[in-house]
Amino acid sequence: MNQIQLLHTLPKVFASRNEIVSDIWNQDVTFEKNKLYLVEANSGTGKSSLCSYIFGYRKDYLGDILFDQHHASQLTIQQWVEIRKAHIALLWQELRLFPELTAWENVQIKNKLTGFQKAEQIDEWFEMLGIADKKDALIGRMSFGQQQRVALIRTLCQPFDFVFVDEPISHLDDTNSAIMGQILTAEAARQGAGIISTSIGKHIDLPYDKVFKL
Repeated sequence: MNQIQLLHTLPKVFASRNEIVSDIWNQDVTFEKNKLYLVEANSGTGKSSLCSYIFGYRKDYLGDILFDQHHASQLTIQQWVEIRKAHIALLWQELRLFPELTAWENVQIKNKLTGFQKAEQIDEWFEMLGIADKKDALIGRMSFGQQQRVALIRTLCQPFDFVFVDEPISHLDDTNSAIMGQILTAEAARQGAGIISTSIGKHIDLPYDKVFKL
C-alpha cells in the first residue's frame, strides 16, 4: 500500500455543523508511504475517530477513504483482515492491552500470530524503553506510561506500510518520548513505511513532512 486518501471525509456526527475549519475533515488529503505526519487536534475534534475510520473499526463517516485508489467501503472482511495484518498498524489511544496478562505475553500474542519480530529485537526494545524488569509484570499492575511502551512494542510486531500512533506519549517523560520516537522511526524506515502520529498537545519530536490541524 502506497497511499491512503481521504476525499471530503467527515464524521456523520459533524454533518450538521455549519462551519468546520480543518486540514483534514471535508478536505482531500493524501498520506504517502515513507513519510512522517502529525495530526494536531483539540479534544473532541475527531482525532481517534480518524484512526478508527482508516482502520475500518468504524464506518460512521461521510465521503470516501481510499487505499491505493480502492474504496475502503467496498472491502470484504477478508481484505480488511489482510490490511490490518500486513499493511496498517495502529497503536490505540486506550492501548487495548490485556490486564490479566504480563507485558511479555501481551506482546507475544501478536508476535506469535505474525512471527515478524525476533525475540532478541523485542528484548532490545524492552531494554531501550526502560521496562526490561517489567516483562513478567501483569499489565494491570503497571503504570499507564509503562503500558504505553508495551503497546508500542506490540504495535511494531507486524509488517506495515503505515503505522498510526494515537497520542502515544501522553504519559511519558521527555527521555522515553525520544526513545519511543527513535524506535518508531527506525522500524518504519526499515519497512519503508509512513508514520501518522496524533496529538492534543504533547507529541513525539520528529522531522514531520507535514503537520495537519484537525
